[in-house]
Amino acid sequence: MHRIFTTSVASVYPHYVTKVEKKGRTRAELDEVIAWLTGYDDATLRAHLEQETTFQDFFADATLNPHVDQITGSVCGVKVQEVEDPLMRQIRYLDKLVDELAKGRPMVKVLRG
Repeated sequence: MHRIFTTSVASVYPHYVTKVEKKGRTRAELDEVIAWLTGYDDATLRAHLEQETTFQDFFADATLNPHVDQITGSVCGVKVQEVEDPLMRQIRYLDKLVDELAKGRPMVKVLRG
């Protein structure tokens, strides 16, 4: 099992916030991206962060957006759509969306609108 699976989302979330805010985006936009991907509303996301839910449990409870297959490209040199493990692919989807947000892509494009 990969180490990230048992890592808490709450331990990584501040790094996502820092990454997007450094590029002039907001925590609200980050949360909107996470909501789009997972189906979580704000209260559910906050609860997962407070409970320090692992990535494994975070995605186990999520209802993935039906358009996740439109998330393509590379994260850390690995093509997201070629990641074999379903959980790792979901984590990479999140990483890719955060990257796109931080790179200044318009929200409508990040959310595959």
